[in-house]
Amino acid sequence: MTHSHDRPPTQVVDSDRPADFMDAELGRPLEGIRVIELGNYIAAPTAGRLLADFGAEVIKVERPRTGDELRNWRLYAGHTSLLYRTINRGKKSIALDLRTEAGRDTVLELVERSDVLLENFRPGTLDGWGLGAARLQAVNPELVVARVSAFGQTGPLSSRPGFAAVAEAYGGLRALVGEADRPPSRTGVSIGDSIAGLYAAFGVVMALFQRDSRRAAGEPRLGPCEQHVDVALHEAVFSMMESLIPDRSAYGVNRERVGGRMEGIAPTNAYACADGSSVVIAANGDSIFRRCMQVIGRTDLGENPGLQTNTERWKHRDLLDSAIGAWTESCTRAEALAELDRAGVPAGPILEAADIIDDPHYRARGMIQTLPVDTGSGIEAVDFPGIVPLLGCRSLQVRSVGPDLGEHTESVLRSVLGKTTAQIERVFEEGVHA
Repeated sequence: MTHSHDRPPTQVVDSDRPADFMDAELGRPLEGIRVIELGNYIAAPTAGRLLADFGAEVIKVERPRTGDELRNWRLYAGHTSLLYRTINRGKKSIALDLRTEAGRDTVLELVERSDVLLENFRPGTLDGWGLGAARLQAVNPELVVARVSAFGQTGPLSSRPGFAAVAEAYGGLRALVGEADRPPSRTGVSIGDSIAGLYAAFGVVMALFQRDSRRAAGEPRLGPCEQHVDVALHEAVFSMMESLIPDRSAYGVNRERVGGRMEGIAPTNAYACADGSSVVIAANGDSIFRRCMQVIGRTDLGENPGLQTNTERWKHRDLLDSAIGAWTESCTRAEALAELDRAGVPAGPILEAADIIDDPHYRARGMIQTLPVDTGSGIEAVDFPGIVPLLGCRSLQVRSVGPDLGEHTESVLRSVLGKTTAQIERVFEEGVHA
């Protein structure tokens, strides 16, 4: 029996990576771990992607017909965006309607045979579907449950909805991004979601490690609360805010937006070059600053007694940025970077997508991997980001791009749950096509 939901998985194609990268693939440390992902958008699916990258079998449960909303975000052609293909790489997709008894029962059967459940619904949603913590725990007492939400599972705001944009504002990040004389800006990616996904994946691995350590020591298994990973988007952002709160608490200092600079650190900024491109120069170390001033022909500034500490340089940041900017505007980006590199001054180009794709350093480390994907006009070879971090001195091979909607429904029902053809047909009729 073959359904439109159950197509052959996409295979990785060879790329132009170095020969040693093409050696026999390393074992993946999470092989043997099964994860059920009930997540949409970016946060929980990012956690699922990370776990899948390193060997976990991640079964993504999507609503029939429409699937994860991310399939339509930045959709330039076809039926599935490359944003979805990227965030959901290495996973299996099954289509189930959780509003139906057949859909919920199938999820519980999968939970019974799995190690982890990921979800990022508004708190209380799964309870309303009969898939609350008590039910999950009854089915699988050792299940690790990772929940990602806007404001966490507890507290006065826990029931409030929110995307990463809200979390980035509430977590303190948005107030620091942009120029001081303009409204706050946003980073060009959903950074709050991605950070939350990292924390969720890290929490899952810690919970699994603790579970297995207890097993090995013959100790009682973890209690239900200890197996729950609770990630709030705003807290994930807040945790990245460095000394924002201590500075305010101890000294009454309120950090402000400073554009391309970093408050209290100078000189460090982006500077325009003669060819219309820009470079980032970070000459904020004391000895580095003096070398930088030699490069730009301003030894007077490098030897100035009033500029020998970072605190003093921050007071004169406009002067220093003006001096460095005057020099970069007199040369091309390549010329500026070559001279700064010879002097040991940290600097780099501001790369765009095309630059990264062609960059030999990214290629050498396996960070650009080419895979076949349906772009809407046929199967094409498309460049995707590689797997971070490197293990065994290499980036692991991306196994597959994000799957088509329901691509693995039949195969998962058959291989994981051991269902017969008749039982599979019943699930499709009652839990997929309902």
